[in-house]
Amino acid sequence: MERREWTKLIALVALFVGVYLLPIGDASVERAVGEGLRLTQWYAREHVILCLLPAFLIAGAIAAFVDKAAVMKYLGPKAAKPAAYGVGATSGCILAVCSCTVLPLFAGIYRMGAGLGPAMAFLYAGPAINVLAVILTARVLGVEIGLARALGAIVFSLVIGLVMASIFERGGTNADKADVVAVAPDAGEARPLHQLVALFGLMIAVLIFANWAGSPDATGLWHFMAANKWPLTIGSALPLAFVLWRWFGFPMLGLIGAGWLVGALAFLLPHEPVVAFAGAIVALCLMMPRAGEQGREWWAQTWGYAKLITPLLIGGVFVAGLLLGTPESRGLVPPEWVERAVGGNGVGANLGASIVGAFMYFATLTEVPILEGLIGSGMGKGPALALLLAGPALSLPSMLVIREVLGTKKTIAYVTVVIVGSTAAGLIYGLISG
Repeated sequence: MERREWTKLIALVALFVGVYLLPIGDASVERAVGEGLRLTQWYAREHVILCLLPAFLIAGAIAAFVDKAAVMKYLGPKAAKPAAYGVGATSGCILAVCSCTVLPLFAGIYRMGAGLGPAMAFLYAGPAINVLAVILTARVLGVEIGLARALGAIVFSLVIGLVMASIFERGGTNADKADVVAVAPDAGEARPLHQLVALFGLMIAVLIFANWAGSPDATGLWHFMAANKWPLTIGSALPLAFVLWRWFGFPMLGLIGAGWLVGALAFLLPHEPVVAFAGAIVALCLMMPRAGEQGREWWAQTWGYAKLITPLLIGGVFVAGLLLGTPESRGLVPPEWVERAVGGNGVGANLGASIVGAFMYFATLTEVPILEGLIGSGMGKGPALALLLAGPALSLPSMLVIREVLGTKKTIAYVTVVIVGSTAAGLIYGLISG
């Protein structure tokens, strides 16, 4: 029997034994299962529609419309390293997304031919170099740790990409990469740059505004943006509809009908804007096959990413909630263990904070209040930074998807580099800050 089949057999046996021996009557187990389901439901309500679905659409559009030669020129293994890593890290950090939402976008650029190093810089930069999260960190936890987080994440995105490339792309080539690129279809006739900039700029604007989080202040620009997130989202969606009709072959009557549908849903359910948002996405997907060959390719690629990534993320979120619980309640792992593991400024505390951060699921900006509670329980400054560098960029659900895209070896290497680097940064920061 092949090695892969043996792996599947061992996994099935382990699953059976775990279910067979599960102490269903135990109160702590039942509470942990409830927390896993509660976290999964929260993720489905707050992230799947607003974060993942737009990310799937953007990833599908990358495969359908972006010229593969352009990706190879700026991000490919043979591209100039300063430009490739700069583009990878910069394009990742403007998204302000969590470790799960960035995955479809990462898979999109990687399968289109981006080199492993720039793609990994993009993967880390998306959730880690989050301008909103850095500002919130500085306001709640102090300017010093906010600046340390920003600097550490910027340096990390480049270091992680360079380390991964040096390990797996010896001599500028990668045998595994050839197989991945081979499955990415050509984007067809290359489109003018201004059309692609308009399409992706407006789609990213919709993604960002729809997920704009609350402000720590009662006034100011951030508060204004949070209070007006849906008008800003609509203000980005309307020109997006025009771009889709004018340049990408979407039927005008269909777009007008979609607008009326979304407006009706928003009027009938004013307190559930997510329903209207979901209606807009469904309408867009239904129109894709009527937008020519590239429209059909857009739908095919979007569906491909959705069916690959969604089950892994939902399952991973449930397991994360089952083991670590939620901020409101505990899972199978007692919170006292976590607090004990991250106390002080030693090597063990920094390593413990990095590991906890890497496996725990943090939605965008939620790491700050969680960390505030841990600091109140005795967490040192070094482990706090270590968790900030490892937590937003990784999670158990994201690891499962990364493994599906990159394979086991590269995933283990990436997780190891993030944990070791975060531990080292925490140690250095702990010594400097005293």
